[in-house]
Amino acid sequence: MKPIRLMQRVASLSVSGGGLPLHRIGASDVCRGWIKNFSSEATASDHSVFLKEVAALEPPASLQALLNVLQAKGESVVSPYQRKGIIPLAVPLTVSQDGDMTALLRWPTPGSSVNVPVVRVQRHGILLLAKSPEEYIHRALVEEDVAESSGRISESAGSVGRSLYRLGEFKASKMSSMDAYLMKNVGHFPDVFERLALRHLEKGDNISALVTGEYYASKRHFPGFGRPYVFNAELMLKVGRKKEARDAARCALRSPWWTLGSSYADVARIANCGESQIKLMRERASDEGRQEDLLKGKSLEQVAVDQAGVLLDLAAVECTWDDVREQLASHYKEGGLEDISRFVSTA
Repeated sequence: MKPIRLMQRVASLSVSGGGLPLHRIGASDVCRGWIKNFSSEATASDHSVFLKEVAALEPPASLQALLNVLQAKGESVVSPYQRKGIIPLAVPLTVSQDGDMTALLRWPTPGSSVNVPVVRVQRHGILLLAKSPEEYIHRALVEEDVAESSGRISESAGSVGRSLYRLGEFKASKMSSMDAYLMKNVGHFPDVFERLALRHLEKGDNISALVTGEYYASKRHFPGFGRPYVFNAELMLKVGRKKEARDAARCALRSPWWTLGSSYADVARIANCGESQIKLMRERASDEGRQEDLLKGKSLEQVAVDQAGVLLDLAAVECTWDDVREQLASHYKEGGLEDISRFVSTA
């Protein structure tokens, strides 16, 4: 998308009327100011255009249904262009009355999966809610059915919802719990794994808790996310296995730090590595580190993409997302990722 056209698009999204003061993201102050609400009719188009023309992603077929479900849950739709103060890889969707933002994640170098994860934006990065919009919607429908509540979510999900779940399916399954049903019939969710493990722990069944935690941390479930390893480390500490907790925390720190689901400091404390990893990252981000990577035989493009990853890690520690946008975009452009470069610089 050409810069002039992009600026015209941003300008065209000015909307009059009230808004919700986004005084915090998650539990911490990140974004300050007003994020304006959009009508549901206008929003699907705005987000679709942003995903296609700015994020260079094909909009999910269930995008409108996802936005409708989020609104049915009490969240207010926000402009996808309102990205100041948050991780540059997030596409804002909605914000709750408490200031919690729900977004789509645009991986800088996506793998083979065509799914776009639904995430909660945090001060230190993001927390995975669902691997895809469909899984998020499906889960919301099950939860509403189990709670025997108003039916607003089912109504808002429309035909997409009806293709995923029918009222009474959970009861007809005869399964022992909603979490078990979600795991078998809907998908894998980080908070469900964690709840199951902690439930075993509360019952005094440490072995089952540890097995669940280890299964949660399997690479095939949430590739690229550090949160499963962080939880596993915390679980190990609870049962007195300090060495295993340290090892799990160190595994977590080999993942992108913005996927830890908690602060770097908390994880580093369990890993017993203090500031050493931050120092190493700063060295890698320096000109000397860049030259060292080139001397190792890496291509200029690969070095640039690697440095972008390092920059995101460091920004997650200090929560300075806006401060790194320009440099981050420059790294991706140098790495041949023009689409992601344009995307991260748009705020």
